[in-house]
Amino acid sequence: MRATVGIVVGLMMAGPVQAQSQGLDFAKPADAQAMFRKIQCSTKDNVPVVYHWSGRVWSRVQGEPDRHLWNVEGMNIRQCVSVTDPQRGPGVRMVSKELMFYLDPKTNEVLDSWQNPWTGKANRVFHVQNDPVNQPPSFLTGRDGKPYALPVRVDNGLVFWNIEVPLFYKNPLAGDFQDYAGNHYHAMEIFNFVADEKRLRDRKTTQAGASVSWVRLSTWMPFMEMGSRPGGLVFNATGTVVKDIDSLPKVLVDQIDRNFPDYRSPPPGDDARQNATTWTEFRKFVEAERAKANK
Repeated sequence: MRATVGIVVGLMMAGPVQAQSQGLDFAKPADAQAMFRKIQCSTKDNVPVVYHWSGRVWSRVQGEPDRHLWNVEGMNIRQCVSVTDPQRGPGVRMVSKELMFYLDPKTNEVLDSWQNPWTGKANRVFHVQNDPVNQPPSFLTGRDGKPYALPVRVDNGLVFWNIEVPLFYKNPLAGDFQDYAGNHYHAMEIFNFVADEKRLRDRKTTQAGASVSWVRLSTWMPFMEMGSRPGGLVFNATGTVVKDIDSLPKVLVDQIDRNFPDYRSPPPGDDARQNATTWTEFRKFVEAERAKANK
């Protein structure tokens, strides 16, 4: 990582003994960028890091009790690579792919079919299989000209990083007149990362071993075939970094080995593909099914 090299060289010039005794500083852009990498991936390039999460999904419909629809088990495998920009300086890019499976809330078995309590229809379950889920690069200088900063809170030896991602865009499953019909995907993803302050500041560690909570407020999943019915879903899950793919829960390892072997490694650092979402992947699935039926 070029930013890390620059930090080390600068510290050596200031005095190697003092450099070794000081930890990463949130107020310094290069240090903040290094801590971003320690939470999200690794300070070393091309090192795979695996996040796991587990949780529940609830329905929310005005005028009726919330329903516990499914449990979920998910994973994301990612890596970071160093990049640079002539004007904005050293930076980092994270590339990843993710899986998440919907489980029966009583047996915790992966669902192939789900009995919809609103329509009475047996729906074929389409699990999350997004490849890639990449982030745009970030640099020591932002697009607004301000130095890079990590918006965290330190409390009693723990570092908290709260991220809200409001989403509102044209639904890939809708038609050409969605601007008139208001057919947009509307959701919010909420990520709360927690890391040990000492480990995060330590210049010798390459990964912070962070934990995460994830909440998503969204419209119905497309496989539910709910159309314009009012209501939506609440996802609530927690997780952490695990050693490798084989350290994931058995239900995930079995699915990866059986059906998703490509998810044992992250995308390449220079991956230029468009990001995938549940909606874009479900559209591909439906189009493929229709093509088969028309043969």
